[in-house]
Amino acid sequence: MKKTLLTFGFVLLSLSVSAQKTITSAEAGLVGDGKTLNTTALQTTIDRLSREGGGVLQLNRGIYLTGSILLRSDVELRLDKGTVLLGSPNPDDYTDLREQVEGKPMPKNVYSLALVVAYKGRNIKITGRGTINGQGRKVALAIDSLHLKGIKKDPNYFTRLHRPREIVRPNLLNFMECEQVELRGNHYEGSACWGLVFVKCRQLHIEGLDIRDRDYWNNDGIDIADCHHVVVRDCHVDAADDGICLKSDDPEDTNKDILVENCRVESSASAIKFGTASLGGFQDIIIRNIKVKDTFRSAIAIESVDGSICKNILVENIDARNTGNAIFLRIGKRWGKRQGILENVILRNITCEVPFERPDKGYDLRGPIEDTMLNPIPSSITGTPEMKVKNVVLENITITCPGQASKGVRYIPLWNIASIPEKIDSYPEYDMFGELPAYGFYLRHVDGIVFRNVRFKLDGEEFRPAFVLDDAKNVTFERITYPKGYDKNQVYWKRD
Repeated sequence: MKKTLLTFGFVLLSLSVSAQKTITSAEAGLVGDGKTLNTTALQTTIDRLSREGGGVLQLNRGIYLTGSILLRSDVELRLDKGTVLLGSPNPDDYTDLREQVEGKPMPKNVYSLALVVAYKGRNIKITGRGTINGQGRKVALAIDSLHLKGIKKDPNYFTRLHRPREIVRPNLLNFMECEQVELRGNHYEGSACWGLVFVKCRQLHIEGLDIRDRDYWNNDGIDIADCHHVVVRDCHVDAADDGICLKSDDPEDTNKDILVENCRVESSASAIKFGTASLGGFQDIIIRNIKVKDTFRSAIAIESVDGSICKNILVENIDARNTGNAIFLRIGKRWGKRQGILENVILRNITCEVPFERPDKGYDLRGPIEDTMLNPIPSSITGTPEMKVKNVVLENITITCPGQASKGVRYIPLWNIASIPEKIDSYPEYDMFGELPAYGFYLRHVDGIVFRNVRFKLDGEEFRPAFVLDDAKNVTFERITYPKGYDKNQVYWKRD
């Protein structure tokens, strides 16, 4: 797998837009005053470049207001330093540009709308040192107002949370079914929904991006869905929802041959996540050299809850500070008949410091808490009675746990761990089971788990053991270090 990724990296670095010409923003007739709508001029220039064999549209310093634009094959969009491609605050300026390619109306989905779109294109680049800003909060609030005033009703409006659904809010970028895609440099901010979204793309290279996606709900940083041969490198992601997220929407496809490395992530959800959508799978994935901080949920979350095949995954060299949970591995079965698989996972060289208080206090949009009256939640590896999580190695792991657990808050006696709900069809999250009777790891429905050179630290007193195991087979412990004074009765293993 490593050889494949390295080979792919060299091949992709050799790709170049077959640029026969460069058209500047002035030559394209663009007006960079931040007020004039440039959608038509931008699209006309992009179409011309692609039609004439390819080239570069270079946006010189200025603020270029636009609605949805469609990048086409063999076109590079290059932003100079000081340049802003600014999304229109008017929801009517966002349209489903897939219809321009297909020549017919397309079924609406969460990938229908975006500021910058590429669909079934090849050899496409976005480069430079500028900014792409979707003005997402303005757009989302405008959509909300249109619904509440009865002007443009959202039939699926999220009444309980008082916000429009994802399907009517534009993402920042949507790249769908494209090949040989490269994004380098630039700052991205302000999506009304997800941030940078890549669906069924092949040969995708993302490097040196700075992403701040904190304008509205569902603001993921980077979403990769059913893509093959992907490199994400040297990016900084600050997201109100998941930071770097792999999804799988197609039960007949998968994410395959993916490398994510040398990134910094902050998130009011999870930093690195596989799921939640997990119909097809995740195979041959490497996540390494990641720094995580100020993240509400999990540093690493790997979820197979919709029937996906999730295997051959390496996660290494993770440094997580002020993060709500270290590791969350989960098999579930939300819908459908196919049972998910989660196996052959290596997690090594991971350090995580978990605070007692919320770690994402700096976010104005913070991940919701379903139940505040819980003791600190441990890391967990959980399958189902029908399908166990198999063959996981956890090596060189150091977790600083907050301690301060109190029986007065919640208490599950060890003799009563059968009362912990299964929640097989529930939305997966590290706190989904409610109170758990361990401070380090909770394991249920697992087979073939190795803990090697694992160290726990405690910032406060604990009455719970480090490990609780239920329906666990072939679990081994090698060189486990517990906090001083906590070296007895640290593993509770419920055996039939």
